[in-house]
Amino acid sequence: MPTAAERHAMARARRLGAGVLGSTSPNPAVGAVVLAADGTPVGEGATAPPGGPHAEVRALAEAGDRARGGTVVVTLEPCAHTGRTGPCADALLAAGVSRVVVAVPEPTSPAGGGAARLRAAGVEVVLGVEQAEAEDGALGAWLTGVREQRPQVVWKVAGTLDGRVAAADGSSRWVTGREARAAVHRLRATCDAVLVGSGTALTDDPQLTVRDADGVPAGRQPLRVVLDRRGRLPSDARVLDDAAPTLVSAAAGPRELLAELFARDVRRVLLEGGPTLAAAFLRAGLVDEAVVHLAPKLLGGGASLVGDLGITSIGDALTLSVVDVTRLGGDVGIRLRAYRHTGGSRSAESPAATGGS
Repeated sequence: MPTAAERHAMARARRLGAGVLGSTSPNPAVGAVVLAADGTPVGEGATAPPGGPHAEVRALAEAGDRARGGTVVVTLEPCAHTGRTGPCADALLAAGVSRVVVAVPEPTSPAGGGAARLRAAGVEVVLGVEQAEAEDGALGAWLTGVREQRPQVVWKVAGTLDGRVAAADGSSRWVTGREARAAVHRLRATCDAVLVGSGTALTDDPQLTVRDADGVPAGRQPLRVVLDRRGRLPSDARVLDDAAPTLVSAAAGPRELLAELFARDVRRVLLEGGPTLAAAFLRAGLVDEAVVHLAPKLLGGGASLVGDLGITSIGDALTLSVVDVTRLGGDVGIRLRAYRHTGGSRSAESPAATGGS
C-alpha cells in the first residue's frame, strides 16, 4: 500500500505531467517525484520534448545522492528499452532507489519490462496506484494513441444558454468574455494541433495561435490544421501566416484526418471547428472530451452548437459525463467526457506508440 507521502507525491507527479502536456508528443507526458529514505521530497521532473530526458531521469538529477535508498513515484512505469534515450529502469538502479511507485503500468510491448527488471534487482515496485486518475489526466492523449492509433480529440465550443454559437446575422465575436477566452489559450497550449474546417476559416479568419493575457504569442505553438477538401482557403488567410506551422488537409473525413495527424506525431487535437465539423466528429464517435463555455445570453436564433447528428429520438441522444464545472468570470466552463472509453486494454506493438523517446 502506498504511504500518505507517496500519495501526495503521486498527485504532484500528475500535475508535473499536466504541465508539459502538448510539448512531449509522440512521447507521454509523465511526471515523477523522488522521495528520500525519510519520505521527504528531494527531486521532481517531467518528460522533456522528444530526444530529451524522461521524467524519472530529470527527477533523479535534481535529487542527486539523496535518491539512494529512497522512493521514486511516477505516473507511468519506467521503460526498459533504449530509444532516443537509455532505459529509465537502469537509471533508477544506478541511483540506488529501493522502491518505485507507479500509477499506470506500461501498455506497450517495446517499452515494457521496467517493473520486472527493477524487481529482479531487488527494488520493490508497486503498480496501479491512482491509475484511473493518471489515465484521465496528462497520459490520456498518449494512451488514446496507444489503444486506438489516433490522436485524442478535445472539442471546444463557446455558446449561449440556448445553444447558439452565432447570432442570426452571423456575428459571433465575442460570445464569451475575457476569462473564457484566456482559458481557451491555456487549453490550446496543451494540444499538439488546433483544428477548424474551411467554413470557420472563411467566416472568422482565426489565427489559431496561443497567446497570453496581453496578446503575446507563446514560445511553442501547436500545429494549425484546416480541413479544406474543396480548396476554398484564400492565400491571405491569417491561419497561413508565419506565426505557427499550418497544415491544410483535404482528408476525406475525420478518421482519415486523424490518421494523417497521427503520422505527424500529433497525439492531442483541439477541435475548434464549427457545427458541421463538430457533428462529423461526434457522429464518427471520435470526440473524447468536450470543453463547453456557456455565456449567460439568449439569442433565440442563429447557428447551433452542433450540426445534425442524425438523432431523431430523445432515447438516442448522445450523452456525456460532466467531469468539471468552472466559473470563468461571468461565463461557465463545463468539461465533459464521452461514456465510451478512449480505447480498450490491448497492447500496441508499434514503435510510434511506445513510451520511450
